[in-house]
Amino acid sequence: MRADARRARGFTLIEVLVGLLVLALALLALTRTAGSQVQNFGLLRERTLAGWLAEDVMTETRLASHFPAAGRSDGQRQFAGRQWRWQLDVQSTDVATIRRLQVRVYDAEDRTTPVAEINGFSGEELQP
Repeated sequence: MRADARRARGFTLIEVLVGLLVLALALLALTRTAGSQVQNFGLLRERTLAGWLAEDVMTETRLASHFPAAGRSDGQRQFAGRQWRWQLDVQSTDVATIRRLQVRVYDAEDRTTPVAEINGFSGEELQP
């Protein structure tokens, strides 16, 4: 009876320490996951803004001319509180009246890797 009375009183120190160790590991994993989600949110926000700017440049190009001249142009723009650099490539296609538009948007400081890139078409046959 004496052993049963001692066991019924509560947890041993080893059981408490093992429980705390499991809890600490779970909290550490949760903290790492939350940190990675915060970092991914920043990258997603940057890509979204760059995509919007690329769509804006493409729309302005289509509105300025239904049949833009082939070639490359670039520029810088302040958008969403940041400075961006964009590049527009207009290329001929197999159909003489249609042009392929490719817009790339870069961070103003990193000019090697585009943050966003979109492709589209413009031409006389694509107008309603």
